[in-house]
Amino acid sequence: MNLSPGLLALVAFGIINFMLISASCLVYAERKVSAFIQNRPGPNRVGPGGFFQPFADVFKLVFKEDTVPEGASRFVHALAPVIMVVIAMTVPALIPYARGVVIVDSAVGALIILALTSISVYGVTLAGWSSNSKFSLLGGLRSSAQMISYELSMGLALASVVVTAGSLSVVEIVENQAAGGAILGWNVFRNPIGAVIFIVTAFAETNRAPFDLPEAEQELVGGYHTEYSGMKFGMFFLAEYVNWFVASFVIATFFFGGYLIPFEPQLIAAFPGLEGSVWLGLMQVGSLFLKVGFFVFLFLWVRWTLPRFKYNQLMQIGWKVLLPVALVNVLLMALIVALFSGV
Repeated sequence: MNLSPGLLALVAFGIINFMLISASCLVYAERKVSAFIQNRPGPNRVGPGGFFQPFADVFKLVFKEDTVPEGASRFVHALAPVIMVVIAMTVPALIPYARGVVIVDSAVGALIILALTSISVYGVTLAGWSSNSKFSLLGGLRSSAQMISYELSMGLALASVVVTAGSLSVVEIVENQAAGGAILGWNVFRNPIGAVIFIVTAFAETNRAPFDLPEAEQELVGGYHTEYSGMKFGMFFLAEYVNWFVASFVIATFFFGGYLIPFEPQLIAAFPGLEGSVWLGLMQVGSLFLKVGFFVFLFLWVRWTLPRFKYNQLMQIGWKVLLPVALVNVLLMALIVALFSGV
């Protein structure tokens, strides 16, 4: 199913707006799931079941006063949240949502995704430095050190996927997982160690618990966004939840078959009219979103189950556990590919 340029532009517009709305929906989901885990009702005042509470919060943020600390770098202070939002909204352009439905089908898409997610730390660091606050500065410094400790492991986990697929194209990585037409071709089964490393580092990438050290309310008040208010704080909030949503898309795409439907060749053989049809495309979109929904819930489940790591524990996990295991794993995957491909 190939889209015309006009329809592709419409898809891009729809995805951007969907990502914006998804942040509010994720806020609601997080509050409701956390309330369920903690045996309390959660939001239940604004709208049916409290569904409109996140939208009411956005409305409140629009009218809140925008304060800038004395001595802060005003330009950088305003630039930092913009960097976070722009990067968060850019990555979805590289995700294939169905066969032929991708905004940017780059030959080095996987590398671009890794680069964009790495750049997001600049927004956090600049926010911490520009605020002229010791709490914000500590949050920014923590984010920088944290990024260095897990980014290498994330890159090596992704390298093991690239080695297996023989391509940096996100679309080709997904299609490479269609081997045999069953779920056993997905990278989570062919490369389980890489999958675990990537998922763990994704938690740190998105500053989600138990790796939310750059915020750490109990230690740093609010970390890098302590001195932000109004819509600037709202932009950080938006970027955090969009990053969380996008991380779920990336995990599903690289390790869980992306838009691939389990036993898709057998399904097409049973219903020949499905191949290349809109119905198959809708089924592929549904397959991807079911996988993403699982990882969205996993992020919530982990946050309200595990306590936050201490800073020295995070550094030890990054350098002494994840990095050596990721390095051995990428070498092992390269060896397997070389042996079984006859290279």
